[in-house]
Amino acid sequence: MTFNPLPSYIASMLTELEKKIVASIQGDIPVVKRPYAKIAKQLDISEEILIETLKKLCEKGVIRRFGATLRHQNSGFESNAMAAWKVEEERVEEVGRKLASFRQVSHCYRRNPTKKWPYNLYTMVHARDEESCRETVRMMSEATSVDTYVILFSRRELKKTSMKYFSTNINDNPVKSHM
Repeated sequence: MTFNPLPSYIASMLTELEKKIVASIQGDIPVVKRPYAKIAKQLDISEEILIETLKKLCEKGVIRRFGATLRHQNSGFESNAMAAWKVEEERVEEVGRKLASFRQVSHCYRRNPTKKWPYNLYTMVHARDEESCRETVRMMSEATSVDTYVILFSRRELKKTSMKYFSTNINDNPVKSHM
């Protein structure tokens, strides 16, 4: 397992409990009705303490965001595609909101275009097959009146993992030696 250690000044500000909590959420979170209760039980703390500690870590800037990774194959989708859109800058917000509202879209991003790649808005579209992806993108184009786009289908997944700052067993991770 490869660790990407936190900067030493941040790691030194964390209590052992905070380090254990970070380690407990850096991988997959259980898909259960109360995932934080399950994590808290594994850490031998209350769900309230876990949630309050997570809130404090967010306020301190130690945790900047929580992300979710859609494993589309496990959810009935066999195909996914990145649609790259060329949108007038003054319409990016409006078009982005409209594209993101499609239930087949899991991600919608704005990026800076370049001279060789003029696209500035990106959507990840999931469907049962490639033709359904194409049809969704066509409907998105029609709904937004944006007709300059390219569809990039996923062919192979090369990496889909979370960052690891601490081992899940904090005693197994010599944190200081990584700093």
